[in-house]
Amino acid sequence: MNKLLHYLKLAPVFSYFIRVFKKDKDGKYPTSTNLKMMHGINRISIVMFAICIVILIYKLFFRQ
Repeated sequence: MNKLLHYLKLAPVFSYFIRVFKKDKDGKYPTSTNLKMMHGINRISIVMFAICIVILIYKLFFRQ
């Protein structure tokens, strides 16, 4: 049961979302061009996903 609860923890997922949108001031994470591009693409994907969710919720509640 403890292993199942360990796999269902969402804190690392949300910490990644926060980390992607913040600048690394401490130099904790490696900085390479490929990694910067990957995080940039992830930012775009997260924003597009959020916009699509808002549009779907709007269509669900305000259109018939």
